[in-house]
Amino acid sequence: MTATMTDTPPPAAPKADTATRSGRSLGQILLIVAGALLLVAAVRVISGSDQLTSEGQVSAAFSLAVPIGLAGLAGLWSERSGVVNIGLEGMMILGTFGAGWIGWQSSPWLGLLCGIGFGVLGGLLHAVATVTFGVDHIVSGVAINLLALGTTQYLAKLFFVDGKAAEAGGNPKQSPPVDSLPSFDVPGLSSGLHSVEAHHWFLISDIAGILGGLVTDMSVVTVLAIALFVASWWLLWRTPFGLRLRSCGENPIAAESLGVNVYKYKYAAVAVSGGLAGLGGAFLALVTSHTYLENQTGGRGYIGLAAMIFGNWRPGGLAMGAGLFGYSDALQLRSGGETVHALLLLLFVLLLAMAGWKLYKKAIVQGAVSAVVAVAVLVWYLTTDEVPSDFVGATPYVVTLLVLSLSAQRLRMPKADGMRYRKGQGK
Repeated sequence: MTATMTDTPPPAAPKADTATRSGRSLGQILLIVAGALLLVAAVRVISGSDQLTSEGQVSAAFSLAVPIGLAGLAGLWSERSGVVNIGLEGMMILGTFGAGWIGWQSSPWLGLLCGIGFGVLGGLLHAVATVTFGVDHIVSGVAINLLALGTTQYLAKLFFVDGKAAEAGGNPKQSPPVDSLPSFDVPGLSSGLHSVEAHHWFLISDIAGILGGLVTDMSVVTVLAIALFVASWWLLWRTPFGLRLRSCGENPIAAESLGVNVYKYKYAAVAVSGGLAGLGGAFLALVTSHTYLENQTGGRGYIGLAAMIFGNWRPGGLAMGAGLFGYSDALQLRSGGETVHALLLLLFVLLLAMAGWKLYKKAIVQGAVSAVVAVAVLVWYLTTDEVPSDFVGATPYVVTLLVLSLSAQRLRMPKADGMRYRKGQGK
C-alpha cells in the first residue's frame, strides 16, 4: 500500500516545529508588553515628546507597517516551503505598477486584484526558476528584482506618457491618480480614546493613544491584511495542508516518502508569496499615495524579510517586527529630529539592560561593549536637542540592523530552506 500524508508529520517535522517555539507563556508575554508600555510612557514624560504615543503617530505607523508585514508574510509562506524569496521587492514593484495601471483606468478594487495578480506572476517566475530548473534561490530573487524594476520602468513610459494617461497627470515615473479605497473609524471608540489621550496622563493616555491609532482612519486593505495574518497562521499551523507545506521546508525527502507532491506545494507557496507581496505593493499605490510611483517600494521588501527573520519565521513575531519597523518609519516621516531624539533615551535604557544581562550571563566582552555604547548614547541625548536630519531618514534601517543583531542568537530557519530539491533524490 502506498503511504500517504494526512495528519501524520514526516519524521523530522515534530522536532523541528517544537524547536521554533519561544517557550514563553501568555503571562510572560503580557508582562513584557506591560514593561514596554511603562518604559515608553516614562520616556514620553521625561522627554516631553508627546508624539511618541500619539494617535496620529500610531495610526501612521500601522499604515506603514501593513506593506512591510505583507512582504514579510509573503516571505514566510515561501520559506516555510523551502524556497528563499529575495525577490519580494520585485514582486512588490510589480504590484504597485499593476494597481496603478488598472486602478486609474477602472476602479481601485480592480487595481487591487491586478496588483495581486502581477505579484503572483513574479512568484510563479521565481518558482519555475528555483523549483523546476534548480536555479540558486538568491540569484533568481535578485534577477526578479532587477527584471521587475526594468519592466515597470519600460511599461510606465509606454502607458503613462501619451493620450488620456498624460492628460490625467501621468508621466514616465508615475501613473494618473487613482480613486481612494474606503477607510473608517470605529464609531464612539475612536473619539473617546482621543479625548483621553489629550489629557497626557502617564500610561493611561499612552494606552489610549496607541489604541486610538489602531481604530482611527483604518483602510479596508488593513483589515484584509489582518485577516490574512490570522488565516495564514491557521492554515500553516492548524491544517493538514499547512503541515505538508511546512514539511517541504523541513525535510522534503521525508515528505515525498509519505506521498506529498513537494513540487506542487512549493509552487503553491511561492505563488501565494508573490500574491501577498503584490498586495503589499498595491497597498502602497492605492492607499498610501493613490498613484503608482517609480521606486515606490523603497526597500520595503527587504525590510519585510528582516521582519520575518526577527519573527523567527512565525506570523506573531513577524507582526511585531513589522509594527516596530513601521513605527520607526512613521517617526522619521512625521515627527523629525525631536521625536527621534527622544528615542535615544529609550535606546540608552535598553542597551543598559542588555549590558546587565550579558554581564549576568558572564559574557564580559559583550556586556562591556553594550555598556560603553549605552553611555555614548546617553551623552548624545544630553548634549543635543534633536537628531540630524540625515540620521532621521536612516532610522528604519538602523532599527532593522539593531533588531537583527539582537535577535540573531535565537533564530532557526526551516532546515531545508534554500536547498535544491529533486524528485526521488532520497531513493
